[in-house]
Amino acid sequence: MRTPCIRVCSLDPLTGLCTGCGRTTDEIAGWMRFSDEERETIMEDLPSRLAALAPESTKMLETIG
Repeated sequence: MRTPCIRVCSLDPLTGLCTGCGRTTDEIAGWMRFSDEERETIMEDLPSRLAALAPESTKMLETIG
């Protein structure tokens, strides 16, 4: 079974997405139960999710700092 996990498990506090793979906690927890099609659909969306994480995290740090 294909998985996007890279063993860097840390949730972004603003989005709730894993900063390693880009999945939500529900997606991570349900990964084994999802169909191949559901997993592929999620995996297609992950690059854009991960790309969006960096600017949001940077904004949060600037606000705090």
